[in-house]
Amino acid sequence: MTDLEERCLEAFPNWLDSLGRDTPVLLRSAQVSARERDSRLVLATALNYLLKSVDLIPDGIEDLGFLDAAFACRVAASIALTKTALADGPLSQLANDATLIEEFLGDDFGRLSAYVLGLGEASVRGRTSAELLDDPTRFSELADELEAWSESYASPHFSRDEMNLVKLRSFFKARLR
Repeated sequence: MTDLEERCLEAFPNWLDSLGRDTPVLLRSAQVSARERDSRLVLATALNYLLKSVDLIPDGIEDLGFLDAAFACRVAASIALTKTALADGPLSQLANDATLIEEFLGDDFGRLSAYVLGLGEASVRGRTSAELLDDPTRFSELADELEAWSESYASPHFSRDEMNLVKLRSFFKARLR
């Protein structure tokens, strides 16, 4: 097993475990009015993705479900920090995790980043990321939905099996075109 595979097999289950706790970090960061709009927009996009019904990896897939959401949150945090001078510890930690995703996905990382940015135009539950930022009522509704989601989120089991990494790469390669 390579060093990269060992680091991934150590990190990915932890990211699944922390996804419910990561959501409020993204939510608070998206609400900071001093943060540049482009930065807040990409964070709102990641939050909207958590509630999206069609994912890159279906949530019910054993071992891998929700990893696409964990990846999207980390990529969005990384992109958001490139668009702002305002950084905070928890958001910076999520952004730093994106370097492991980049190592893991290699050439597909650029496609994942483009996919995350492209989600800003998508409407999830009848609202785009821009509409969330422009309408405090809609953002509040999102916050309420995410709070309920975070409280009910149960981390799926992730076997520390090298085959899961092969399957994960295959999902991203097939779905990110």
